[in-house]
Amino acid sequence: MIDIKFLRENPDIVKENIKKKYQDHKLPLVDEVIDLDAKVRAVKAEGDELRSNRNKISKQIGALMAQGKKDEAEAVKAEVTKNAERLSQLEEEERTLNEEITKRMMTIPNIIDVSVPIGEDDTKNVEIEKFGEPLVPDFEIPYHTDIMARFDGVDFEAAGRVAGNGFYYLMGDIARLHSAVIAYARDFMIDRGFTYCVPPFMIRSDVVTGVMSFEEMDAMMYKIEGEDLYLIGTSEHSMIGKFKGELLDEENLPYTMTSYSPCFRKEKGAHGIEERGVYRIHQFEKQEMIVVCKPEDAMYWYDQLWKNTVDLFRSMDIPVRTLECCSGDLADLKVKSCDVEAWSPRQKKYFEVGSCSNLGDAQARRLGIRVKTKDKNKYFANTLNNTVVAPPRMLIAFLENNLNADGSVSIPEVLRPYMGGMEKMVPKN
Repeated sequence: MIDIKFLRENPDIVKENIKKKYQDHKLPLVDEVIDLDAKVRAVKAEGDELRSNRNKISKQIGALMAQGKKDEAEAVKAEVTKNAERLSQLEEEERTLNEEITKRMMTIPNIIDVSVPIGEDDTKNVEIEKFGEPLVPDFEIPYHTDIMARFDGVDFEAAGRVAGNGFYYLMGDIARLHSAVIAYARDFMIDRGFTYCVPPFMIRSDVVTGVMSFEEMDAMMYKIEGEDLYLIGTSEHSMIGKFKGELLDEENLPYTMTSYSPCFRKEKGAHGIEERGVYRIHQFEKQEMIVVCKPEDAMYWYDQLWKNTVDLFRSMDIPVRTLECCSGDLADLKVKSCDVEAWSPRQKKYFEVGSCSNLGDAQARRLGIRVKTKDKNKYFANTLNNTVVAPPRMLIAFLENNLNADGSVSIPEVLRPYMGGMEKMVPKN
């Protein structure tokens, strides 16, 4: 959510930003907000005048009564009552108008960074850099679930009976590899100075609307029936929500945290649930990183965050690339975002394994996360997040890039302590 003062003073900039995001249907919202804002200020001014007059008139009543001018005092009392009724009307009108403003402001997209490439959708995203040499072996690489099946490592049929499509059982060495990757990612981030956290896996609606747009909320979140609670789609939601309503001391910034959680997603929309495999599913686990910082430090941390993911994947010898998200592919709260994609030797192309985002002060405005300087000035913090690793997709990249011709899977040195010293996974089938 952008600053209404900025919108009021720069409506053309806000409209141009909407156009860059290919959301022309939202253009009327800018003029609507300006009109509603003018009405609010007029209503507030009238209310302030009535409150000021009320204090003056109240003093007159006492003076008139002391002078024995009862009729005049009663007339003034009637005026006070009338003003009170009007003031009550104005306060209700101001509340209603502010609700209408907030409703519109919550759907107007954040101002994107000048470096963001302009494009309508993800087909216009721009490759930034490649890390590692993408190789294609001279033997056929099976589909990832077929590799897992060789290790008796996945069961979709049983999961379908228990929970339906979009769920899975991981077993044996595949399940152990899944947990090893999560544990390694946790320690990797701790070694980089991030504070480890396990957050709540459910959050209230005011946190949901604070961390994401309504479109994302509808497409992603599972609501708990009869409760004001939602299952998280990523631990970023809980982690940023941790600072809701807080006034942070500037000297304590930045907060750098890494968190583990299961994640739950409806996966509505164009992508849908993958019928075969673990690429797009309803439930998965993830290691996340978030930063709460000063505005002037946000871009520095943005670069640090995506580099952490690149370094993690490269430490396991998985080739990756970074892809700059274009304007039309940015969620409404994001200022700038890039995807980290891993190489798939089977598909002979890269696929997304993580996303890094700078959200400016959008989440902080919605959640009331402010910073206090030494001289008592206050401003909204900036927030950022990035995927460290999400093992379902990570497992695809890992298995394909470490598969050997005999069907075994090599374990990189950094993961061996988490796999009981195992150097190679040997298939059972």
